[in-house]
Formats: sequence, C-alpha cells, structure tokens
Amino acid sequence: MSNTIGTTLRLTTFGESHGTAIGGILDGCPSGIPLDLGAIDADLVRRRTGAPRGESDTVVWLSGLSDDDMPRTLGTPIAFTLANEQTRPDDYDALRHLCRPGHADYTYLQRYGLRDHRGGGRASARETAVRVVAGAIAKQLLSGVTFQTTVTTPAPTTPDDTLGGIVECTIRGVAAGIGNPLFSKLGAALAHAMMTIPSAIGFEMGAGFAAAAMKGSEYIDRWTPDATTVTNHCGGIQGGISNGMPITFRVAFHPVVTIPQPVECLAEDGTLTTVDIGGRHDRYHVPRAAVVVEAMAALVVADQVLISKRGA
Repeated sequence: MSNTIGTTLRLTTFGESHGTAIGGILDGCPSGIPLDLGAIDADLVRRRTGAPRGESDTVVWLSGLSDDDMPRTLGTPIAFTLANEQTRPDDYDALRHLCRPGHADYTYLQRYGLRDHRGGGRASARETAVRVVAGAIAKQLLSGVTFQTTVTTPAPTTPDDTLGGIVECTIRGVAAGIGNPLFSKLGAALAHAMMTIPSAIGFEMGAGFAAAAMKGSEYIDRWTPDATTVTNHCGGIQGGISNGMPITFRVAFHPVVTIPQPVECLAEDGTLTTVDIGGRHDRYHVPRAAVVVEAMAALVVADQVLISKRGA
C-alpha cells in the first residue's frame, strides 16, 4: 500500500478511520523554520466545520519541533498524531460482510483479501486531517506564496440525496522556474496529489477542457514586456515548469456515495442485500475538501521548491 507522497519533502500517513489515532511523519523539512501552530489549528477547523463526526482534532506533536514558545523545525522528521475520539465502530457491524456501492469496500477486498469495514479504514476521508496538518506546515515553508480556494456549489438537492462540486485553487507567488519537464512536470505532480484526495474525480489546469474548443490564436498567452502574460490559459505552468503567473487548477468531487436512503450492497457470497447505511455521514463535503486541496497543493509546491534549490 502506498502511504507516502513527495520526493524531498515526504509525507507518510498512518491510521484508520475508527482506529485509536491517525497521524503523519513529515520528513525533509528544513531546519529553523518557525511554525505558527495556531495557523495549523485554523486549517483543521476549516476541515471539520460542519462535519457530522465532531472530532476535536487536537494535534499531539511527537518529534521534529523545538520546545520554544514559537516552535521551530529541527530538520528531523516531524511526527504527530490526532486521536480518534468519536469512533462508533458498532455503526458498521451490519456491513462487516457487505460491500457498499461507490465505496472502496469491494476493491480493497479484491486487492488485499480483507478490509477494515469500520468507516472505510484507510479509504476514509478521516485520513485527510493528517494531510491538512502537513500542508499547513508546508504553507509556512513557502514565504510569499498564497493559496486561495473557491467552491462551485451545484443546485440544491433533496433531503434523501447528496451532492458533489468543484474546488478551484489559485496559487500566487511561485517564482518562475519551479518544477521539471517531461515525467516530473509540476502540473502532473499537482494532478497526482489532487487525485489522491477521497472523492476526487477530475482535474484540469488553466483553461482546462475548454482549451480543446479554442483556436491556437485564442489560446496562446501573449507576453507583456515584464515577462508576464495577458491571459493565463496555461494555468501558470509551461513545459512542466512555473512561469511566474498564478497557478490555477480545478478539482471535481463526485457526490458523497453514502446516500441517506436504502441501497443494495454486494455480499461476499455474491448476493445483493438492501441496507439502510445509517451512521454519521456528510451530505455535501466539498466546502471541507477545499482546505485539503490547499494542503496537497502546498505539499507539492514546497517539495518542488526544495528540489529546485538542490538543482535536481
């Protein structure tokens, strides 16, 4: 199982949705960086606002930080945990031998021969709290770089259904020359990171799919004398390398697949059983996903900046 992302700045996450705790190890972080722990907590608040589970998300720092009033990174692995305080594994007893439609139950079972039925285990969005902590650290490594997200909300749905949506992210302040060509493109790294987020189903940069309907004369980003461009159809990346313009991309999230109505589940013996899933589940999760998008973007950009500094 792949639990690590990054090349120079590497995040490994661990823990299951209804286990004792979730946590992470962020390795490769430069030493001497002062960290605002309040900013990290603020991003965690953004992620859990409106969440039905109600975890406190108190970070326990295990290593990698000094014990000053303003802690600084030591250059050693930063390890941390967040306790799972609001677990209700009994909610999932009826699903022990059933695979829910739209979930990773069946695919995990086929891949590993077993699965954690308690809330999806590693496939649960609970794991993204770890990404938010690590991403908030990465943001503080990137002096002068800002991340802004907006959410496109679809039309309202009925009380017995769920919604998806689109998160658009704009990254400002990334200097020209960050990233690599060919198989290590900055855009490819962003696409990979975004598609690791639970429920992510699509990714596009700049003009995205709309570019396919443009003529070349419409699409090209024409220069100004100061090396900026009049338009930004490329999304701030050319040839896999940042050009100094804002980096823009969008991530589409499919609707929550645990719907508040009875659904047919596939039993391990091949029979279909109608079940009312119950439990505590989002009906609309995209606003909370926005900070996860920012976190993953920050981890990618910080990693690419560190790679560029070492001349790789």
